Amino acid sequence: MIKNSDFTYQYKLELEQIMSQYETKRAALLPVLNLAQEKYGSLSPEIEKAAAEYLDLPLMQVREVVSFYTLYHTKLKGKYHFQVCRNMSCHLLGCEEIIEYLKTRLSIDVGEDSEDGRFSLSTVECLGACEIAPMMQLNDRYIGPLTKESMDEILSKILSEQKI
Repeated sequence: MIKNSDFTYQYKLELEQIMSQYETKRAALLPVLNLAQEKYGSLSPEIEKAAAEYLDLPLMQVREVVSFYTLYHTKLKGKYHFQVCRNMSCHLLGCEEIIEYLKTRLSIDVGEDSEDGRFSLSTVECLGACEIAPMMQLNDRYIGPLTKESMDEILSKILSEQKI
């Protein structure tokens, strides 16, 4: 279990550096959550509470932010997290076909993780990259325009441990 004292002690220097860049503690919420997710892999209720206490914010305010942004995860994701954009541009250019193809190739449904913990599949409302629609975010990288062939290339590289 994460305690507020662990959260502030373990990452004190990094947190202080973040805090020094903002006029108010509230303004530092997103970078603090980014750091916590990077360190812990997800934002558990304990981490949300620690962040709220560290920033002197109501816990509900932290939970609202965590639940609003798709970049934050409340449970651990697979090593390769596919987030396919479903906005209008991506929809018109075939994201549903890509999602179905990924579901088949990864043998998981949207919102699920593979049994070996290697893959997670999610959809997001908009990733703000209509110029490369249909597109997805694979971990931190935006990729598009997607086709079944480009998905095969990506999966082939992942399975052979090559850099994507």
